[in-house]
Amino acid sequence: MQGLLAPVQFLIFGISLYLVLNYLRTGEYHDAAIWSVVVKTIALYTIMVTGAIWEKVVFGKYLFAHSFFWEDVFSMLVIALHTAYLVALFTGSLTDRELMLLALAAYFTYVINAGQFIWKLRMARLEAPPKTAAVSDQNTSDQAAAA
Repeated sequence: MQGLLAPVQFLIFGISLYLVLNYLRTGEYHDAAIWSVVVKTIALYTIMVTGAIWEKVVFGKYLFAHSFFWEDVFSMLVIALHTAYLVALFTGSLTDRELMLLALAAYFTYVINAGQFIWKLRMARLEAPPKTAAVSDQNTSDQAAAA
């Protein structure tokens, strides 16, 4: 599920980032920029819930499992900033410009957090034994046994 949701969320992020930056630069497409952040936040909540379920299945804890502790800590900041955006939007407590700047702060933390997860997955792949070597070793053992 995460393998599908993560790229979808990143696509939503890219479109929304463009709309937010365009609004800040030109003042155009206000509503599209505002609501794109809402859609991005919903995608974030979805991936966080499914990620917590995955973490529970794999590590026995919904959040803050040892293997992903710091990623989860930083994820809380990402969620807090996205949630602050929703609160500010629906209470009208920030100007449109301030709201867009808050969205950019949330997006900045999202990029860092996504980088944390990508780095963690890359390190896990590099530490895993190569599959081709295992197959090659098995083939060599089978050939030796046959001889």
